[in-house]
Amino acid sequence: MSSKNKDFFMFALPGLFCFLAVVILPFAYGVYLTLTDWNGVSDVKNFVGLQNFGGVVKDGQFWRSLLLTFRYVIVVVVLVNVLAFFIAYLLTRGIKGQNFFRAGFFTPNLIGGIVLGYIWQFVFSRVFVGIGESTGWGLFEASWLSEPSKAFAALVIVTVWQLSGYMILIYVAGFMGMSEDVLEASTIDGASGWRRMKDIIMPLMMSSITICLFLTLSRAFMVYDVNLSLTAGAPYGTTEMAAMHVYEKAFTSRQFGVGQAEALILFLIVACISGIQVYLTKKKEVEA
Repeated sequence: MSSKNKDFFMFALPGLFCFLAVVILPFAYGVYLTLTDWNGVSDVKNFVGLQNFGGVVKDGQFWRSLLLTFRYVIVVVVLVNVLAFFIAYLLTRGIKGQNFFRAGFFTPNLIGGIVLGYIWQFVFSRVFVGIGESTGWGLFEASWLSEPSKAFAALVIVTVWQLSGYMILIYVAGFMGMSEDVLEASTIDGASGWRRMKDIIMPLMMSSITICLFLTLSRAFMVYDVNLSLTAGAPYGTTEMAAMHVYEKAFTSRQFGVGQAEALILFLIVACISGIQVYLTKKKEVEA
């Protein structure tokens, strides 16, 4: 056996097997289930063709949750990346204790989404209400999770708080890998302030921006754990994101075929949007 084959069987084959077993085969099986009337429990799987996709079209709650998810994704992606970019910029300017701050900002990302949701549920329902009662501030008089608009804002706040730390590390790596010679040359040429940021720093950071946008998009579209533990779709289903609706449709309503069809549609939407985003931002990448 040649050394190339040995390397393949030793290193690539185990990873390829795991990828096929964990990703490709379940995905193919899921596509097959969209063509059946399986309820998630029965041994019988009757072939129904595209009937489940007709059920998706008629499922108004799914489309409402999808529109809410789009709104959520837009707000989260913008806030996370803007906040992470400028915090990372500050943490690479040589300020005192910047390594401590980097670790501190990253810590929320280590907390699981379920635990994080319950922690913030206590904050919004008890701590904020206590502040409102003691100060008389109308903003905190009632739990944020009891009103649709405030519950949506609560979801955004928690997600931004959690995801920003991870994106900060990626942006910090990008800033640290930036050539100081280029920055010094731009200063000598008279570039400063916003012009320096727009024409020099942003193009050089585009590879980091590509990664962070992709990760934020995919995570925001597939949010489930925080949605479940923080609001569980309340009040009255007004904060139910698409991933939670798909789960409820498949496992609670026992309409596994329709739920799987909705999951496939959600996957295709995320794949298309993420692919377009990567393509567009990759074109803007430059080398120092």
